[in-house]
Amino acid sequence: MSDLRNNFIVIEGNIGAGKTSLSKKISEEYNAKLILEQFADNPFLPKFYNEPERYSFQLELSFLADRFQQLKSELNSPDLFKSFIISDYFFTKSLIFSKNTLNDDEFKLYRKIFNIIYSSLPKPDLYVYLHLDTENLINNIKKRGRNYEQEIKPEYLDKIQNAYFDYFKQQKNFTFLVIDTNNIDFVNNPKDYEKIKKAILNTKYEKGLNRVIL
Repeated sequence: MSDLRNNFIVIEGNIGAGKTSLSKKISEEYNAKLILEQFADNPFLPKFYNEPERYSFQLELSFLADRFQQLKSELNSPDLFKSFIISDYFFTKSLIFSKNTLNDDEFKLYRKIFNIIYSSLPKPDLYVYLHLDTENLINNIKKRGRNYEQEIKPEYLDKIQNAYFDYFKQQKNFTFLVIDTNNIDFVNNPKDYEKIKKAILNTKYEKGLNRVIL
């Protein structure tokens, strides 16, 4: 990497977009500190996918607490032997998902709690969003075979995607990079990985919403 531009990079995306896979590949190659979202042991997640109306508030509150605790600890404990920090999520994910899963009264309360604690977290230098069409997301979800994800509906993925883009348009002080990855396979194709890596690590972007098609 010829020019390290960002000390804290976030790789986000919808469910099944490949954000964790890409974060791992970059961290391994560049000796970056890797922060991965911890969700496998969340007891509310399988229940939510089966009964979303019943378990949405419990799920979102548990994610809020877990994400804040993890990011607060990891971001305030720099590793001098790592070149930069890369994470497969950021705290604002809590707000984006909860807006689509909670009713209005629940979301108002949730947002108050979110705003109180959000200000104490460091913000990313670059916020990357991996964009995949819903059909490709569904295919990826099926391939990785998590039982509790197999009932996810395309309509739910569409809502999450729209919520991300609404959020990007509202934020003026972040540098967002939306990468269309529908035509590449950065996990299995080294040339595609080089393309997306160059877009993220070796290109300068202005604040606001930036778009790249690979």
